[in-house]
Amino acid sequence: MELITLAEVQDRIEQLKNQDLYIHLEMTTGAYAAHHDSSKHPAANFITNATIRYSNGSISGNGPYRVGLKMEQGWIYTEGLTHFEQSETGRLIMAGHDTQGKLVVALQLSPEPF
Repeated sequence: MELITLAEVQDRIEQLKNQDLYIHLEMTTGAYAAHHDSSKHPAANFITNATIRYSNGSISGNGPYRVGLKMEQGWIYTEGLTHFEQSETGRLIMAGHDTQGKLVVALQLSPEPF
């Protein structure tokens, strides 16, 4: 993965709009961290292979970045993104890593299931 470049990610978001896509969205504050430090509040969420279609999408911020995707019936919003990767299969993979390099948030879009 490489550090997010706003123009590259925005271009890819534009290329994927108005088509049926599969989404993978996850967030964790360290769901397993409480095993090592009881003062940590574990939280996580995860959705994968749900289908979406968005009509408008944008990335903004100064880093970490946020992405908003406008759908017919609502929004998808992800904040804390730091890295991205484009695959040969057309997937756009974005992730946010903390200062220790651990995954905090991920937003992935793909024309094929994950």
